[in-house]
Amino acid sequence: MNKLYIGNVSAEASEEDLESIFKQWKIQHSGPFLVKTGYAFVDCPDEKTAMRAIDVLSGKVELHGKVLEVEHSVPKRQRSCKLQIRNIPPHMQWEVLDGMLAQYGAVESCEQVNTDMETAVVNVRYATRDQARLAMEKLNGSMMENYALKVSYIPDETATPEGPPSGGRRGFNARGPPRSGSPGLGARPKVQSDIPLRVLVPTQFVGAIIGKEGATIRNITKQTHSKIDIHRKENAGAAEKPITIHSTPEGCSNACRTIMDIMQKEAVDTKFTEEIPLKILAHNNFVGRLIGKEGRNLKKIEQDTGTKITISPLQDLTLYNPERTITVKGSIDACSRAEEEVMKKIRESYESDMAAMNLQSNLIPGLNLNALGLFPSGAPGMGPSMANVPPPGAHGGCSYGCSPYGAEGPFWASMLSASSQPLAGQPESETVHLFIPALAVGAIIGKQGQHIKQLSHFAGASIKIAPAEGMDAKQRMVIIVGPPEAQFKAQCRIFGKLKEENFFGPKEEVKLEAHIKVPSFAAGRVIGKGGKTVNELQNLTCAEVVVPRDQTPDENDQVIVKISGHFFACQLAQRKIQEILAQVRRQQQQQQQPKPPSGAQPPNPRRK
Repeated sequence: MNKLYIGNVSAEASEEDLESIFKQWKIQHSGPFLVKTGYAFVDCPDEKTAMRAIDVLSGKVELHGKVLEVEHSVPKRQRSCKLQIRNIPPHMQWEVLDGMLAQYGAVESCEQVNTDMETAVVNVRYATRDQARLAMEKLNGSMMENYALKVSYIPDETATPEGPPSGGRRGFNARGPPRSGSPGLGARPKVQSDIPLRVLVPTQFVGAIIGKEGATIRNITKQTHSKIDIHRKENAGAAEKPITIHSTPEGCSNACRTIMDIMQKEAVDTKFTEEIPLKILAHNNFVGRLIGKEGRNLKKIEQDTGTKITISPLQDLTLYNPERTITVKGSIDACSRAEEEVMKKIRESYESDMAAMNLQSNLIPGLNLNALGLFPSGAPGMGPSMANVPPPGAHGGCSYGCSPYGAEGPFWASMLSASSQPLAGQPESETVHLFIPALAVGAIIGKQGQHIKQLSHFAGASIKIAPAEGMDAKQRMVIIVGPPEAQFKAQCRIFGKLKEENFFGPKEEVKLEAHIKVPSFAAGRVIGKGGKTVNELQNLTCAEVVVPRDQTPDENDQVIVKISGHFFACQLAQRKIQEILAQVRRQQQQQQQPKPPSGAQPPNPRRK
């Protein structure tokens, strides 16, 4: 994405004029200006320079009476589903951005781009070309908090031509094969970005990894055919910084080995005497299978590679820090071999979960976990802090199916049972009462109700705040009405917002109480004989589930079931209780079906 298209160029403009403008604004270019009638092209030395040129010049600089338009030069065959959105307000909340993008179609990925600009930049991929085109038309130039958004296509290496090659811009012939600096089709091996390699490195070595003017990191990227993101701006003042490597397994391992070599050399040059272990970040969903029963898998990796491996404790996890740190100690060769084995196991777990999710895809049609910001996408983008992780993204790397509690069974297969679906048609709407701190109501509603409107639109649910029950009420009830997918999205964002707005401490997990109403005759089924069912439910979900005794049923003959716990626990408990209720409903329907009179013979089939 280093090649620029310069539009709205006056017929009087020359190459020297454009050269002068770039020199005036101190923007480097790595080749001559190719000036055509009404437009021009130029190569920049790197993507960062290209983005600065777009930000500084586009719509702001005039040449011979015409205001220049500057954007990425993207061949028509690659103008598919990928957009770059610039000039995003620096303090904009991720859920607001997600809700805005979701208005125009299904967002498959959303990655934040590291820049030196004050405003934020994201790369977005939509599910279809039409959705991307609509988003481009609606968002480009639209105002958001006094910032005018700038949207342009970015090359989509997976795009396929639609029919015969079309003509070039403004009636000119097609521009031929992509020039150097623009990612070409088939220019490098297909990147496996589902599970990127994420490592932690000491902050003092980041400069050496990047190199002078980014030369070292560019060299690593080129040699290993990888995309490497160094998240320098995350966790200001932290002793370690995350690095995300997107490539094939071999490319990831080669890049990791090169980074370890650079750190070792820098340690010698700076007389750094402490041991530098390899630290791999992995989503907790995969760690149980990496460790194996009684730790057998991990012990085997240690024995085969001659390393010592430790894993950070579960207590360090929160909804917005779902990754465990796998620390590998040993020689560089040994650590490199261990990295290959560890990531091999994690990728196997991911593929297994993806297969399980595909089998269960009918449970909640269209549920896009990437858009929820719950699981690591291997690149920044999809959730308030997880994208500092997403993190989101939620960018691949998304664990679609495994248990958040380290169990072997797939998370979604157990959480979203088919029995929670109605007998036919769309999923039934559910009502959940979620209790939040009274002081958090303003954060959930947002200025002039904007946040709760965006949240409601994003989740596809009705979300209302009930009036306070008294002047000194410490909690307020949020009433959420919608099918299972909507409940999942809405509650996820509410939990996340409370964490983001510091209503819970930095090391404190967000735990809320949710109430769902069940028919009084079904309450016993939730409790089970001697409390067996409710006890099993609590053990399975890690949530506290209480059916208060001696409740007086309401006017609809319903009683309340109280569920308390962190987000995953609450969700799993809600789904399991809905599963029990679905079983009760089916049994009722079977009992209400008329039975044939005793002794009656079934009718004989008619003969033709």
